[in-house]
Amino acid sequence: MDIIGTILSTGNDFITMFQSGGVIVYLLTIIGLYGLFLAIEKIIYLRRASKVDLSEIMIIVNESMAHGGSLEALRAIGNFKTPISRIISEALKIGYRSKSEVEDNMEQVFIVEMSKMMKGLSTLQTIIEVSPLIGLIGTVIGMWYTFKDLGLNSDMSLMANGIYIAIITTIFGLAVAIILLPLYTHIKSMIEIQLDNIEIAKKMSNWRNAEMKVWIEKDVDEVIEALQESPGIIQVKKIQDEQANLKIYLKPNMLEKGIKTIIREKSDTQNRIVESKLKQ
Repeated sequence: MDIIGTILSTGNDFITMFQSGGVIVYLLTIIGLYGLFLAIEKIIYLRRASKVDLSEIMIIVNESMAHGGSLEALRAIGNFKTPISRIISEALKIGYRSKSEVEDNMEQVFIVEMSKMMKGLSTLQTIIEVSPLIGLIGTVIGMWYTFKDLGLNSDMSLMANGIYIAIITTIFGLAVAIILLPLYTHIKSMIEIQLDNIEIAKKMSNWRNAEMKVWIEKDVDEVIEALQESPGIIQVKKIQDEQANLKIYLKPNMLEKGIKTIIREKSDTQNRIVESKLKQ
């Protein structure tokens, strides 16, 4: 019963303080609740953004690349909807876009994702910095009124009560800052982790070359000659494989659009891309 009584007494004291603080306390309460809303919203967003680890995405990309090339990898990570997956998705488009175009798109995605992560952060920082100052203004105004009244009535108990009420606004201002500051620091650390992961993802997805295994039904030598004469092809060699008889090293932008076309132009033969992958 004593504990319950203490809690009730403390609650009543808090309500009395809140009511005694006047307009400044009401203003600080509104600002504090808005800051708390911003902080919680940002934490939820960042947790969702980091729900899939970079290593997990890269494993899925590599496995998908081995079976269906960059288009299959794009489909595999298309449902993640995280900043890292969007960056890697743009990088995977190297299979049918130029390197400069892909890099420009990756930079645009990075800017958009960074703006989403930073949105509201400056407002939260401003609330943390301004709240104690607003509380201090309330205290100064309260002290001014107290000394003004003291000039008319020299009762010291009146002065003590006036100072008590004046200090309430500073207490509330500091309370807002103290509550929001750890949340702000946590959000900043989460954003830094995300940005670090994005930078790592950009480096890991900096694919410079591609490899492809192809099965050719006939006229293998003619196909090799045609491929070697084509721009974007680095090397072509025969291989002994159950499913493929050619291995092609090529520029990434040839990955999805050029090989079958070249083979069809030079040789009327059946062909099938067995495996394609991007390499750094």
